[in-house]
Amino acid sequence: MSENKGQAETPALFHLIGGQATVDAMVDRFYDRMDALPEARGIRALHAADLGAIREVLKKYFAEWLGGPKRYSSERGHPMLRARHLPFPIGIAERDAWLLCMNGALDETIADAQVREHIRAAITPLADWMRNKKGEAPPGQG
Repeated sequence: MSENKGQAETPALFHLIGGQATVDAMVDRFYDRMDALPEARGIRALHAADLGAIREVLKKYFAEWLGGPKRYSSERGHPMLRARHLPFPIGIAERDAWLLCMNGALDETIADAQVREHIRAAITPLADWMRNKKGEAPPGQG
């Protein structure tokens, strides 16, 4: 029996933000900002010239991460985010540029301020965990 007896289940963030259409818009705005912002030049250089394939991967990842369909895992296995990012030098500047792009994308696409802040609070430590430059690794990893 559920411990939430008498309480409605909380809908997944995926549904609260508007589903796949909102995730798609968020990821598109993220990469658009990466292409446009001078502060993101360094992280943009870590990506292929054509962002089409990675856009689709991130759309699937974020949809699943937000409680939507598990297409990312079914196609690519466990995310292993840090391991997948180890080939790329990620330090404080790269983390900050990524967050600049993602926070702007959140501001542009997630209407509910409380939900937007909840997502922001979850992705900030995740971005920090990706740091792998010597001398700049996240706490406990250097």
